Amino acid sequence: MNSNLKRWNNSVLFSAFTFWVFVAALSVYYLYPLRQKLKFGIDLVGGTYITLKVETNKAIEHDLRNQAKNLLLNLKDSNLSPSTHKVENSQINLEYANPADAASAAILLRDSAGNLKITQNANSVVLEMTKEAVGQLASWALESNIEVLRTRLNKLGVEEIKITAQGNDGIVVELPDVEDPTRAKEMIGTPAMLEFKVVEARGHSHEQILEEFGGVLPEGMVIIPNRDHYGRKEYLLVPELAEITGRYLLDAMPSSDNASRKLGVSFRFNQEGGDKFYELTSENVKRDLAAILDNQAVSVAVINEPIRDNVQISGANFTVEQVKELATLLKSGAFVAPVKFSEERRVGPSLGSESIRSGLIACLIGLALLLLFSIYYYKICGIFAFLALLFNLLLVLVALSLTGAALTLPGIAGMVLTIGMAIDSSVLIYERIKELLAEGKSVAQSVSDGFSNALVVILDGNITTFIVGIVLFKFGTGPIQGFAVTMMIGIVATLITGLFFLRSIIDFALSRQKVQKLSI
Repeated sequence: MNSNLKRWNNSVLFSAFTFWVFVAALSVYYLYPLRQKLKFGIDLVGGTYITLKVETNKAIEHDLRNQAKNLLLNLKDSNLSPSTHKVENSQINLEYANPADAASAAILLRDSAGNLKITQNANSVVLEMTKEAVGQLASWALESNIEVLRTRLNKLGVEEIKITAQGNDGIVVELPDVEDPTRAKEMIGTPAMLEFKVVEARGHSHEQILEEFGGVLPEGMVIIPNRDHYGRKEYLLVPELAEITGRYLLDAMPSSDNASRKLGVSFRFNQEGGDKFYELTSENVKRDLAAILDNQAVSVAVINEPIRDNVQISGANFTVEQVKELATLLKSGAFVAPVKFSEERRVGPSLGSESIRSGLIACLIGLALLLLFSIYYYKICGIFAFLALLFNLLLVLVALSLTGAALTLPGIAGMVLTIGMAIDSSVLIYERIKELLAEGKSVAQSVSDGFSNALVVILDGNITTFIVGIVLFKFGTGPIQGFAVTMMIGIVATLITGLFFLRSIIDFALSRQKVQKLSI
C-alpha cells in the first residue's frame, strides 16, 4: 500500500511539473515574435505627436444658443418676443420696436438670466456671459474633449496613449508605435455629434428646397446633405437646434436590420433621453425623422409609432468596419467643442532603441548577479529560484500582451522591481527551510513546512505592495500608471511562481531519488 501511495504521489508531482513546463513552452510560443506581440511606449519606439486646437468659442456659442432658446420661450409666453435676435461674441442681442418693450423684457429676464449680465441700450437688450463663466465653460470644454479622446483611443485604459492639455485651448496626443496614424487622426478629428431632427422638406438641391419657401430660408432652419439616397444627391431642411442629441446615449453597438439585412448601429437612451425621444416621435407620427451625424444625415426613416428606446440607425450602406467605428465614436461621446489639427510631429525610435538597449543590459547584468548570488548561497536550490525568476518575467510579458498594456521605461522599472520581489520570496522560503533542517526535521517535512510558514509573510508583503499599485493606477497618469500596471502584474506572477512553480520544481527533484540531505 505504501508503494502504491508513493507511486501515486510521484505521478502527481510529475504531472504538476509537466504542467508548468507546458505553460512555459506555450508562453514562449505565444510571445514569438516579441516585437509583434508586445506594445511599446513612445519613449521606447517613437511615434507621432499630434497637437490639437480646441475651438472653445464654439462651445460658448452653443451654450448661448441653448440659453437663448429657453429665454425666447419665456418672452413668447409673456408676449415680449423680440423682432430679431442674434448670438455672437458671447452675447445674445435682442432687438425690440421701442425702448419700453426692451425695458420690460430686461426686467422679465433678470430672474432667468443665470450667468448672463443684462444691459439695455435703447431698443436693444444685450445679455453677455461674464468673464468668469466664459473661462469656466472654456476649461470645461477642454477637459471634456480630453476625456472623449481618452475613451476613443484608450479602449482598455492601459495603452499608454498620453493625452494632455496644452495651454487654455490646446491638446497634445502621443501615439506610440503607430506606423500609419491616419485612422487615429480620423477618430480624433470626428466630432461624432449625433442629433435627431424632424425633416421639414426634402430636395435634390438647396434651390429646390428654397423654392418651396419663396427663396428664403425659414428662420431657425438649416439645409444639410443626406449621405445615402441610392446614389443621388439629396438635401434636407431640418431645425437648427436639436432636442435629442448623443449626450443622452447610454450604449451603442453594431447591429443589422432583420428586414433589409443592412448593417447599422443600435443604441439606448437614458431616462431623460428616452422621455424626450418618445415625446418627439409621438408628436410627429408619419413624418420623416433624420439621424444626423456631424451635420450630415446618415439615416432617414418614417416614424410609424412612438419610440422610447431600442433605436437603430440603418439603411446607410454601412460596412462592418464603419458600424464598429461609429459605435465606438458614439459611445465615447461627442466633442463639446470642435478640434483642429495644428501640428503633427513624428518622433524617431533612436532614443527608444538606446533606452531598450540600456534597459536590456541592466536586466541581463542584474539577472547574472542574481544567478551568481543564488548559486553561491543556495547551491542547486539557487538554480531552481533563478528558473522561477525567468518564469516570472515570462508571465509578466504574457500578461502585458494579453491586456494590451504598453511597455514603457517606467514599466521596465516595474519589471526590475518585480525581479527583486520575486527573489525575495525565494529567499524567505529557503531561509525558513534552512531553519527547519537545522532543527533536525527531514528534508521533505522541512520543504513542506518551509513553504507553508513563509506563505503568510509573502502574502502580507505582496498584498500591501499591490494595494499601493492600485492607488498609483487610480490616481496617477501616463508613466505612473504604466509603472503601476507592470508592478501589479509582477506581484501576481511572483505569487504564482514562488508558491506553485518553485514548489513543483523542488518536489519533483526530491521525488526522483531518496534525498537525505538538501544542499541549500
